[in-house]
Amino acid sequence: MSAQIGVTGLAVMGANLARNLARNGYTVALHNRSIEKTDALLEEHGDEGDFVRTETLQELVDSLEKPRRILIMVKAGAPVDSVIEQLTPLLDPGDIVIDGGNSHFEHTRRREATLAGQDLHFVGVGVSGGEEGALLGPSIMPGGSRESYDWVGPMLEKISAKYHGEPCCRWIGTDGAGHFVKMVHNGIEYADMQVIGEAFDLLRSGAGIEPQDQARIFSDWNAGTLSSYLIEITAEVLGHTDDRTGKPFVDVVVDSAGQKGTGRWTVVSALELGSPTSGIAESVFARALSSQQDQRVLAQESLAGHEATVELPENFVEDVRLALYASKLVSYAQGIDMLTAAAAEYGWELKLDEIASLWRAGCIIRAELLDDIMKAYAGKDRPANLLLAPAFTEAIAGAVPAWRRVVSIAVQLGIPVPVFSASLAYYDGLRRERLPAALTQGLRDLFGAHTYNRVDTEGTFHTMWGADRSEVEGVDTH
Repeated sequence: MSAQIGVTGLAVMGANLARNLARNGYTVALHNRSIEKTDALLEEHGDEGDFVRTETLQELVDSLEKPRRILIMVKAGAPVDSVIEQLTPLLDPGDIVIDGGNSHFEHTRRREATLAGQDLHFVGVGVSGGEEGALLGPSIMPGGSRESYDWVGPMLEKISAKYHGEPCCRWIGTDGAGHFVKMVHNGIEYADMQVIGEAFDLLRSGAGIEPQDQARIFSDWNAGTLSSYLIEITAEVLGHTDDRTGKPFVDVVVDSAGQKGTGRWTVVSALELGSPTSGIAESVFARALSSQQDQRVLAQESLAGHEATVELPENFVEDVRLALYASKLVSYAQGIDMLTAAAAEYGWELKLDEIASLWRAGCIIRAELLDDIMKAYAGKDRPANLLLAPAFTEAIAGAVPAWRRVVSIAVQLGIPVPVFSASLAYYDGLRRERLPAALTQGLRDLFGAHTYNRVDTEGTFHTMWGADRSEVEGVDTH
């Protein structure tokens, strides 16, 4: 039997993607370093479609129709390079190697350039939706050459999630564009989960609302403008009771959140691009702080809080909802700003409306507001920032008073809300007529002769701070 695609790496994600392909009518060649996983998949799910069992990479390659399409589903980093090194001598010009893991986009750019020099295609594919999405239909973000997408695109579109019949899979752009967009998706995901956590903490620690009651609140919120997958499953988690203790599930879970690196990559890349993703950054730092358990224990014993007694407004729950919505919008705005900066830096023609369309189903950050984000970037008058799109300008303006009240109350109660407050600061930073960066520039000029610009005339200037403080024009010592 000649297979149309091969999958190497049959852990849960790889196995589920292989099953998804087979369920959609493709003959799939299977390979894993340990043959036991291959046989386990065939024993449990071999009746779901046509599979070809292989024991070596050579057998995998020999089982495929040309041009060969091979999906690598191994741990990101060195394992991907190892598989590529073993595969490439076995391939023919025009064959296509696909990396469906969470690889760093710079690694994807390097691999694509290397394989292109060997007349091979390399496609870095961002896949979102977790184990269930991989099986039932994920959001798929492929990069690589347009030619390679012509060969793999129809297959990926068929197995992707569908939103009103439209596949959540489009060609993103060349080399590492697909993995970059997936990385930004994950950064938004980090911020989204953190603001949900901050809302939960405010309702619990501030208003004394227990998890079971919050489950109903989040369920109600999911029927409105906050409608999204993460809000939906928040209600499910908060409503769950631990069988062993009878306590709310969230009370028996250690309050230390891990991470696999994609959020951190987003922040590092944003810094390199000069894109202010402060909300996303604070969500990453919040996880890091939660993991510093030893320091937190010492701080609980030693650091004073001096929390105030605050009378909560009657509509506090609604205030939290509005603050959550506004902060959520900011995380999308920051992610999209980062995509815009990356497109200019790496020469990608990223279509922001199409990218938003891919996130409407299958992925973790799927939400109703993505329809409005699509509309904002679909026309000719695309906003310089998502918050400047008329629909969102109006929505966030209505939320600002509540947003300010919530952040103020949180500060007085000693409840940390790093993303709520950072997102509000980002909003204010955008809208203020003057920022203190003017003083920063003056300081830089005094201690380092870094020069500055004036508001009343063109040119670059330096003040002779150590002499007569006269101003000279055109000095650039750096």
